[in-house]
Amino acid sequence: MPAFYEFFAGGGMARAGLGNRWSCRFANDFDAKKGTAYTANWGTEELVVRDVAALSVGDIPEGADLAWASFPCQDLSLAGSGAGLKGERSGTFWHFWRLLMALDEEQRAPKIVALENVCGALWSHDGKDFAAIGAALVKGGYRFGALVIDAVHFVPQSRPRLFIIGLKNYATVPGLLTMQEPDSIWHPPHLVRAYDRLPQKVKDAWFWWRLPVPPRRRSTFSDLIEEEPQGVAWHTPAETKRLISMMSPLNLRKVEQAKRLGYRVVGGIYRRTRADENGDRMQRAEVRFDDISGCLRTPVGGSSRQTILIVEGQKVRSRLLSPREAARLMGLPDSYILPKNYNEAYHLAGDGVVVPVVRFLAECLLEPIVASEKKRKRQAA
Repeated sequence: MPAFYEFFAGGGMARAGLGNRWSCRFANDFDAKKGTAYTANWGTEELVVRDVAALSVGDIPEGADLAWASFPCQDLSLAGSGAGLKGERSGTFWHFWRLLMALDEEQRAPKIVALENVCGALWSHDGKDFAAIGAALVKGGYRFGALVIDAVHFVPQSRPRLFIIGLKNYATVPGLLTMQEPDSIWHPPHLVRAYDRLPQKVKDAWFWWRLPVPPRRRSTFSDLIEEEPQGVAWHTPAETKRLISMMSPLNLRKVEQAKRLGYRVVGGIYRRTRADENGDRMQRAEVRFDDISGCLRTPVGGSSRQTILIVEGQKVRSRLLSPREAARLMGLPDSYILPKNYNEAYHLAGDGVVVPVVRFLAECLLEPIVASEKKRKRQAA
């Protein structure tokens, strides 16, 4: 059974995606509240709750095939400070990498590295941050490639994320896992542009990873919505009316069109600051009725929590997305134990990696690499 390390583990969503085909050797997060959620679902044996900067190579056991790191995205996202990999949060990548290189010195670095972050990592500092990650991988003895996977292929949530998959130079790669040219499904133009800006030495170590066409998604946003949610209450009619009053004419027309359909329609609302016709900044409520949720975010000051709007003819109701609904949008099963506090549960979900995306990557890329490497070792023995 292949084994893995889970850095920046949060609630263990990478672990959930890898599933029981993999064995966790080590997990780490600095957030005690997330550590509590991780423990509730996975136990305490592998978990170390500590700042990654305070970890040493002696804290990490031997025997992992994969190091998974969903490092913080705040300094790389559009809503962030723009500090990039020099930022206090996203810069924790370098502490993770220091540990990996220390493991490499002891000849026990995992053969596979999987990094997950927002797509902003591709253009942060005009691509210099992405190039810095690539250069670090190459210097550390890894070849690598990147993919952009939108979780909407697997769950009803629009959530594109960047996945950088590195493989040790000595490891074999099955020919069917790579291709000569980018695939528009997994290598969109902004990824190709980021590749084009890489130094030649880094390009020389690049893979265009091949993945199959994504499976057809079976669930819709409406399927995940609870009639009697736990942890949230339905808004009063006055609160719903106030929310609708914040909509632009375009979004008001969407609500009216939904009313005319005559059946239950579920929409997702985010509040955003927009300029009005005079250029003044004002808060707007923007709704989508395509049966896909907007991207879950971590709740900061309450503004980034998603609201749902349910329209049934002339009847319109609203409330916050419940913690369990947020977890479902991340592909977590209902058996997953969530924090009882609303913001903690929502934060845990919004900060995570979508479980079925991890499973897809594991099944189509990571596990074939591990199997190929085991075959190579048997033949060499």
